[in-house]
Amino acid sequence: MKIRQIIDLSVSLRGDIPSDPPGFIPEIEYADHKQGARQMAQSFPGLSVNDLPGHEGWAVEKVNMSTHAGTHIDAPYHYRSVTDDGKQMPTIDEIPLDWFHGPGVMLDFRHFADGHVVTAKEIETELSRINHKLAPGDIVLVNTSAGAKYGEKDYLDSGCGMGREATLYLTERGVRLVGTDAWSWDAPFSKTAKRYEKEKDPAIVWEGHFAGSKIPYCQIEKLANLDQLPSTGFYVMAFPVKVQKASAGWARPVAILHYED
Repeated sequence: MKIRQIIDLSVSLRGDIPSDPPGFIPEIEYADHKQGARQMAQSFPGLSVNDLPGHEGWAVEKVNMSTHAGTHIDAPYHYRSVTDDGKQMPTIDEIPLDWFHGPGVMLDFRHFADGHVVTAKEIETELSRINHKLAPGDIVLVNTSAGAKYGEKDYLDSGCGMGREATLYLTERGVRLVGTDAWSWDAPFSKTAKRYEKEKDPAIVWEGHFAGSKIPYCQIEKLANLDQLPSTGFYVMAFPVKVQKASAGWARPVAILHYED
């Protein structure tokens, strides 16, 4: 018998934790059933709150947030308006749906220090360890250990990053969707800022994202539960919300595992 397990790879959207830099943290306004009852009574003239079951109406929430809040998928338009050869970058509603599902590959980079920039050689070493050869359509997820810090004040400073070399290593082999449990596909900004202060090399700034101007790709950021995944042998489905002409869309990606009993 085949047993299927579905692992949720998303974080909960919250407004009470430092999940983003100041000014970008989601704001969630909750209206409970008592408030909803009053709203409902206003919608139906003559209706009394006392007429409703338990004197309760609907519960609703109003959210003020960016398209990059919570677990989300970046479109190529996020990091450039055009490719290196002048083609228009697609927004999140323009990406083919085929990009958002496929065989999953999990690279375990939890041993790297916060701020480390992963190289192509380090990807090759990990692929050799897990005995996997990348194929077009693979969805590569990177476990940086930052996911364990989600909700903590040092989350934004945690995890390694994927630089230009590492990103091109993946996209040149047909990978079009990648993901990380960190706040960004690139190294934490605080770590890169310190490097830039010393090196004054603009090429190190957002280098993983900017690599997409050569070969466009999408990133899932703020993933969760990557430690529950095997290295291979699972399927990823990660469809973004279709926000017109947007640089990203919120998503609830899942990994589907199959077992034989």
